[in-house]
Amino acid sequence: MKVTVSRKAHFNAAHRLYRKDWSDEKNNQVFDKCSNQYFHGHNYELIVSVTGEINKETGYVVDMKVLKDIIKAEVEEAFDHKNLNLQVPEFKNLNPTAENIAVVIYNKIKPKIEPNLELEITLYETPRNFVTYAGN
Repeated sequence: MKVTVSRKAHFNAAHRLYRKDWSDEKNNQVFDKCSNQYFHGHNYELIVSVTGEINKETGYVVDMKVLKDIIKAEVEEAFDHKNLNLQVPEFKNLNPTAENIAVVIYNKIKPKIEPNLELEITLYETPRNFVTYAGN
C-alpha cells in the first residue's frame, strides 16, 4: 500500500526572468515586468510530497524530521533571501522561472531520500500560480 506524505515550507527570493542571448527588447516582450533589470521578489510556498510503502517497523513512509532537515538544507538555506540569478549557482545559466526552480529543487532533494520513494515538488510563486514536477 502506497501513501503520500507532504511537508510545506517557504522561502523569499528575488529573480529576473531574462535570457542573456536576447535583446532587452525581446526579454521585455516575452517576460514583461518579470524582466525588470532591478529584479523582483516572491514569497514562494513549497510542498514536498513523498510517496512510498509504509515501513512496517516505523509506520512511516519517510521520517518527517529527516524530510524537514533536507528541505531546510537543500532549499531554505540555499534560496531564502537570495537573488536567485546572482547568488544561487544552479541559476547562473538557467532562467529562474517557477518551472526551472521546481526542477532544481527536485534534483536537490531526490538524491537525499531513499531511491524507492517517489518525489513530487509543488511550488507556488503566487497564491494562484504554481507548478508541479515529479521527475518525468
